[in-house]
Amino acid sequence: MQIAIVGLGRMGGNMARRLRRAGLEVVAYNRNGSVTDALAAETGLQAVHSLEELIQALPAPRIVWLMLPAGDATQQHIDQLVPLLSAGDVLVDGGNAFYKDSMARGQALAAQGLHFVDAGVSGGVWGLDNGYALMVGGADEAVQRLEPFLKALAPAPDKGWLHCGPVGSGHFVKMVHNGIEYGMMQAFAEGFALLKGREDFDLDLAAVAEMWRHGSVVRSWLLDLTADFLKQDQELADVAPVVADSGEGRWTAMEAIEQGVPAPVISLALAMRFASQGRNDYPAKLLAMMRKGFGGHFVATQGGDA
Repeated sequence: MQIAIVGLGRMGGNMARRLRRAGLEVVAYNRNGSVTDALAAETGLQAVHSLEELIQALPAPRIVWLMLPAGDATQQHIDQLVPLLSAGDVLVDGGNAFYKDSMARGQALAAQGLHFVDAGVSGGVWGLDNGYALMVGGADEAVQRLEPFLKALAPAPDKGWLHCGPVGSGHFVKMVHNGIEYGMMQAFAEGFALLKGREDFDLDLAAVAEMWRHGSVVRSWLLDLTADFLKQDQELADVAPVVADSGEGRWTAMEAIEQGVPAPVISLALAMRFASQGRNDYPAKLLAMMRKGFGGHFVATQGGDA
């Protein structure tokens, strides 16, 4: 069986490597052809240098897996691929797309006789060796054809992947997964900040993190990662206090509002990321001026004292 991978960034490239390690045939395309050629030389996959060549290299019915940034990049590739595909082919979107967009794509492609599968992929740069968590949505027939590849990508053939339901459900489950991730990360960050703040105890944060990894109810992969970097540097003086948000935390918070389900931890974790990006600066200035207005309180200025 063959599968095509379009997009060979950190995730797509390592997924292609893992599939090749499992002995599966991979045809790969990347906008930068030198990346494709290098990966072909490393793994023995088949490199192609256009989407037309990609489709020609696959026997029908085809499976094409996109690992591209959500939004315009994914849509542009879908628009280019659809005229080249044949009825019964399977198109997989492994990016972090909004689940409602995936539902709409699935309907549009079904009208043209194509199968669409939305695949939420988690595992990051560690997925190559540890396997990926895969949350897929789509018709039974399409997912069954994907099974050999899902089993190879997952941590084990019977663990770490799930056919969640119809088109859209895979990206929906991945969206909520990432929202939970926001909350867990924020809780760890706040907890370790409190530990660091009690300077009279002179706590070794790396030692605390390492101890918590064994037997504690908060043990997790996030804690493992935290313990690793704290062993190297507990001050983090060279790290800017800016945290990006990829979009999935926003979508999860919006979904909570839509459903009327309280999700304060996820929503506040998202707000803290906004604050780290400087989006709390103007509100903080307004607060300072309000305090000055009603109580004559001191207001600090950018250049020094008020």
